[in-house]
Amino acid sequence: MTELLFEVTSKLSKRIHLTKGYWEIIATKKHPSVAQLLDEAKLALVDPFEVRRSKQDPTVFLYYRKLNAKFICTVTKHLNDDGFIVTVYTTAKIKRGEGLWRSG
Repeated sequence: MTELLFEVTSKLSKRIHLTKGYWEIIATKKHPSVAQLLDEAKLALVDPFEVRRSKQDPTVFLYYRKLNAKFICTVTKHLNDDGFIVTVYTTAKIKRGEGLWRSG
């Protein structure tokens, strides 16, 4: 059994989870620049600046949170009411896609 690192309810009311093992893959292989940003990645899900649906896959959602002059993007896949994190990265701009939610 894989050890759960966290599970939260996202701004879109989906239960999103992340395992310790998968966070290690993100933080060491996929995007080492986010290794110290776990809390920010989690906050992007519950208190985002903006949420968009992927243009390529309608089950993939991008949760953006402001991070100094950039954004942190927590990418999730939603399956019914549950979901999981696909990846986390920092970016200077928000990708195109269907805008679903934006902070005031």
